[in-house]
Amino acid sequence: MEAAELRVGFVGAGRMAGGMARGLLRAGKVPAGSILASAPSDRNLDAWREIRPAVGPHHVVVSLAAGVTLQKLQRLLPAGTKVLRLMPNLPCVVQAGAMVFARGSGASDEDAALLRNLLTSCGLCEEVPESYIDIHTGLSGSGVAYVYLFAEALAEGAVKMGMPGALASRIAAQTLLGAAKVMLETGEHPAKLRGDVCTPGGTTIHALHQLEKGALRATVMSAVEAATQRARDVGED
Repeated sequence: MEAAELRVGFVGAGRMAGGMARGLLRAGKVPAGSILASAPSDRNLDAWREIRPAVGPHHVVVSLAAGVTLQKLQRLLPAGTKVLRLMPNLPCVVQAGAMVFARGSGASDEDAALLRNLLTSCGLCEEVPESYIDIHTGLSGSGVAYVYLFAEALAEGAVKMGMPGALASRIAAQTLLGAAKVMLETGEHPAKLRGDVCTPGGTTIHALHQLEKGALRATVMSAVEAATQRARDVGED
């Protein structure tokens, strides 16, 4: 499909919808006049029953609803509806998101390719089995908060040693951005990159020893596990 032929509608007009819409506009994927949004007064599944009469075979329905499975969506919408389930994260609002999606039984390769093509303007986008979506929530959806906590701690360490807070925060953010970019562009395992920074008897290995004492890796692994399990529990409610 050409961009001019596409019309994209958002059920809900919050921060995530706004960020994704901006990504589509900035990349020229969809013209502004072809983007629609509605803001429901409630957040329950009745919203899907309300739109059921408006959904036809030419529509592709993409759900961002946490915990709502493809099976549930397909049960609520007309038989054969093309449904895909997408899980984005907050950096989508600055077009640097990490997104995964899974497709329902009615969605074709072409539908998946269309969604991926649209969302590349918002960041990394991967098709996965639906069972990975809750893991993505623990790794990336909630994981953004873990990174902010780490960035805050980095900056506070520098403040403790005498650097002004605003400068420390900017440097911490750039450090995280640069480290992530190296990972993505080299494809190297993070353990290899970490080793490259360490020199015998140097500053980095002394610092890493302290992080190991604090069980940083085990704590972060536990955080991902806890968020993933919570996402699964929400889906079972």
